[in-house]
Amino acid sequence: MDLFYVIIFFILGTVMGSFLYVVATRLSQDKSIISPPSHCDVCNHKLVWYELIPILSYIFLGGKCSKCHTKLPISYVLVELISGILYSVCYHVFGLNLDLVIALIFTSTIITIIVSDIEYMIILDEVLLFCIGSIIVVNLFRIGVVETAYSILSGIGAFLTMYLLKLLGDKIFKKESLGGGDIKLLFLFGLVLGYPMSICSIFLATFIAFPIAIYFVIRKKDNIIPFGPFLSMSALILFILGIKFIDIINFIINF
Repeated sequence: MDLFYVIIFFILGTVMGSFLYVVATRLSQDKSIISPPSHCDVCNHKLVWYELIPILSYIFLGGKCSKCHTKLPISYVLVELISGILYSVCYHVFGLNLDLVIALIFTSTIITIIVSDIEYMIILDEVLLFCIGSIIVVNLFRIGVVETAYSILSGIGAFLTMYLLKLLGDKIFKKESLGGGDIKLLFLFGLVLGYPMSICSIFLATFIAFPIAIYFVIRKKDNIIPFGPFLSMSALILFILGIKFIDIINFIINF
């Protein structure tokens, strides 16, 4: 039975991944997510039902539009695949309960943020607000009013900490060190992870991003690297693994 649900959540994840990709790319361009229906961006061919099947349609069509044969971005199928895997992992870790609802909302938001920030260097306010509002409502039923209030305070604390780090970075580097979207992300992370672990996500994100930044420096590339995807990946890793702040402290003490 467990395998059955893993497969179901994988399929659900691929469908959601396809939808989240549309949300991320269209909202980033101030376009409607409803109209027009899914179509080829080059020839405007309206996709028929079998061209909308996640992953399989990409494989069967050879990664090309069926009409104009323009090559489709591999990012389409990667987002669908990764979403499917993450949804299955969330079910396996959290089970069928309200914790899973929080996990799926958070995971979906992270996927959307990563796509929009990589493709357009935008962290969408409407996506963040929808996620934050949904999590607060679910938490009222899951952990009660008092604990929900504490989680909101954790979000505020994480937001303020990130804002102070931005001010410090701006002063040191004499330019904008962090975008406004990165700061807003920390409210969400504080809400979900708690204050200490949301701050840990900043350090983990820096650790992950550092080798990539060094590569760009060595290759003398001027590309601006968005920090949002690294923050998002770090927060999702800490969330799914269920790492607690006390676990980190014990690790440091016993190292």
